[in-house]
Amino acid sequence: MKKIAIIGSSGGNLYSLGGKKPEKLLEEIITQSSSADIQVGAIQFIAAEESMDSAKDNVRARIFSQGSQEQPEVSFEGSLEEVNQEAAEFDKYIAEQIHDGRIDGLIVMSSDPDGVNRLTIEAAADKQIPIVGTGGTSMAMIGSKGAMVISQSGTTGTTSRTRAVSFTASLAKYWNMAYQPVIGSQSQIESGSPTNVFKNISLRGIMVSALPGFIAMAIVLALSRIPIFSGLGEVFDIMIQALPVVLAAIAAKQVSDLDEVSIAAGVIAGVLSVEGGIIGGIIGGILAGIFVHYLFRKCVQWRFPMTTVNIVAGGLSGLAAGLIVYYLLAPIALQTGNGIKTVIESAIAFNPIMAGALAGLLIWPAILGGVYHAAILPIVLLEMETAGNSFLGAIDMVGLVMVSAGITLANVISPRDKGEAAAAAPGFLINMGFGTFVEAAYPFMFSNKFVFAGAILSAGAGGALVGLFNVRGTAYVPTFAAPLLTNNAAGFIIAMAVAFILAFVITISANRVSSSKKAG
Repeated sequence: MKKIAIIGSSGGNLYSLGGKKPEKLLEEIITQSSSADIQVGAIQFIAAEESMDSAKDNVRARIFSQGSQEQPEVSFEGSLEEVNQEAAEFDKYIAEQIHDGRIDGLIVMSSDPDGVNRLTIEAAADKQIPIVGTGGTSMAMIGSKGAMVISQSGTTGTTSRTRAVSFTASLAKYWNMAYQPVIGSQSQIESGSPTNVFKNISLRGIMVSALPGFIAMAIVLALSRIPIFSGLGEVFDIMIQALPVVLAAIAAKQVSDLDEVSIAAGVIAGVLSVEGGIIGGIIGGILAGIFVHYLFRKCVQWRFPMTTVNIVAGGLSGLAAGLIVYYLLAPIALQTGNGIKTVIESAIAFNPIMAGALAGLLIWPAILGGVYHAAILPIVLLEMETAGNSFLGAIDMVGLVMVSAGITLANVISPRDKGEAAAAAPGFLINMGFGTFVEAAYPFMFSNKFVFAGAILSAGAGGALVGLFNVRGTAYVPTFAAPLLTNNAAGFIIAMAVAFILAFVITISANRVSSSKKAG
């Protein structure tokens, strides 16, 4: 096993590109090095609280060294002047390790070859161990001292992860060691399981993450109906056009998990996917994420400079994905979305009360069966794409949120057991205050079949009223604000109230019957 040392500082340009978060920067290097069976043997990293380009001697700074279990830890903290003096001791220590043959390579970032890193660089040059790093000026100075620099690049356009991958790939290639970049979620990294980019594709994850954008659009729509804010109608139109971009950026980030590089690719793909609506945006983002994943790895294998790797992987991946959607898939994606909305509207137009009641009756089985986030939420967002609110969104608020609120309030006021009141209160407050956390009703529904049946019945009754009043709305907002985001405030309030009261009364009755049986 080869051992390396990490030296340098948070730098000038580096400070804005990961240097201000030294723990993450160093942990990324350790993670990637471990994947290549390279061990970090020493760390001397100076992290200042501002860019080194403008830092004075009195600015606060910290020294990160190698702590327990090879993880970085703060070993000294003080002014930059004091930290530099203390860092000289670490410089001597690492230089001794190099001379003794206990360090086989160096990773260098924005170092000071004539100052706090002088002895280490001189020892590396003397022993001719491989050096990789960033920081144009400092790397040029290191090379001029006769050190063996095998890879160097600028910092612009890089991230902590992409730099770590580049450093490790260069060292692994020099030592003829196998290396597979670790790119994935934290759980994948910790488990050591290989990353399969296709397993990262999750429509549910993309849709849920994009929900804030849809809610923001609904708020703008509601405000635009107030005469004084009528100018926001144009803002609403802009936001509709922006939704595919939001979804594409989220999709690309989740699929490739390469932080800023994948986000840039997703935005580029999203801009070119606007004509395909939100389905086009999702497809463009997924394609961009896949392209980024593979193109990034290839560019690293080809030993492109890290800045170029990011530009190629992010720029070309986004462009390729976006052009595929723009020229080939956008019309199909748009027709698919419109087709789904047409089916819903046709069902509502055929018999709105029956459609609402059926949706209400099925909403609880759907969420309990895992269908809600996989199928219903995407349809809600498809409806919101053009109107800013949704028929199924109104069913969600009425049939899930208000019913859950009714059940939990009943258990606060008249619980079967005293301990249930304390458990029910937070659920009621969250449902009413934030329009979410319908799961708070689960314990009471599962423990009493009458409460379970009452929840489904209440949701069905509320859904029928949604259909009767032709309501369009949304959940995930405070219940008192929901009527402001609908096309029919009075109808929405009636439907919400009926579902809430019905669930409340049925649960109270069921609890009292249960309590009477226990007492008897």
